[in-house]
Amino acid sequence: MSIVTDLLAKPGVVAAGEYAYRGDRFSYRGALTEDHARMASIMCRATTMGANMEGRMLAAFQPGNGLQPPRGWLVHGPAYTVCVMANVFCLLENTKGSINDVVGFMRQALANVPADLI
Repeated sequence: MSIVTDLLAKPGVVAAGEYAYRGDRFSYRGALTEDHARMASIMCRATTMGANMEGRMLAAFQPGNGLQPPRGWLVHGPAYTVCVMANVFCLLENTKGSINDVVGFMRQALANVPADLI
């Protein structure tokens, strides 16, 4: 099974997908429209690039700080959380799932993805 399929099987995950670091492709499954999935993939790519830039800036001031290269990020809102690791994203409904479970699964499943793709 793919990581997207595995993520969708997790409680509370309403959508999951993958995006290309180049920004030209994405795929998804779940409760998003094609337009919303496209916007989500663009947002994920832009935020990932920003997190990588900030990680490089922090490393310039404090080498070996353990934040470079960043492996992922999340945005936790009152109802939903966006979790991103490598080039995989998922949308989690907070009351129906566990952020810790989803992020733990993503960390394990994506542990060997090269961090130098961006």
